[in-house]
Amino acid sequence: MATPLPISTNPAEDDTLSLGEQAFRRLRDAIIRGALPAGSKISERGLAARLGISAQPVREALRRLEGDGMVVTLPRSGTVVAEVGPGQLAELGRIRAALEGVAAALAAERLEREGLTALTGLLRRMEAGTEAADHAALDAANEEFHALIHAAAGNAFLTRSLTSLRAYDHAGRQRAVGSTPRDLPKSLAEHKAIVAAFRRRDAALAEARMRQHVLRSLVTNGVLAPPPKKAR
Repeated sequence: MATPLPISTNPAEDDTLSLGEQAFRRLRDAIIRGALPAGSKISERGLAARLGISAQPVREALRRLEGDGMVVTLPRSGTVVAEVGPGQLAELGRIRAALEGVAAALAAERLEREGLTALTGLLRRMEAGTEAADHAALDAANEEFHALIHAAAGNAFLTRSLTSLRAYDHAGRQRAVGSTPRDLPKSLAEHKAIVAAFRRRDAALAEARMRQHVLRSLVTNGVLAPPPKKAR
């Protein structure tokens, strides 16, 4: 029996989706989380068996993933999960920073009280994770933080674009040395500053702070080079 892909799904949500959409989301998630690592060869039949569906929805999903640049078809090699070099990671990181900024600007205009309350709760979790240097807890809270902002932005195209870019963000983190304990308080302060901009309904400030936060994290992870020091 084929081994199922080690990814979590929401059965209630899957029941409302076509098999092609289910396959696309599950394969995209597997690539993002590293269950299908860069360079791994993809077999339509093998994936279909692992997902428990026919090959046609998998074929449809792979076409969409290729359009997003997450898989490529190579001569004599077939379909493989895309390899992304340092230069491309840097470019995509800058694109992600810009789009995260736009999402924050839209969220600043549209966040309801419940959303601000949820973000405040996430900040408390980040404070606890920072104090304990618990990277797993901080990663989980950070994912929820950005997902909530994307949802509040209310733009489906923007959300799809940022979701696709998450795969490249994961690839960058895999190559990174990782944050040091000294970086954690800085990240927490940046998240607090972003929420403060939301409370003020200041879209321009929220966009600037979010963009700077993402760019700084990319420098920390070695995806982007540090900006040149200003001459005195």
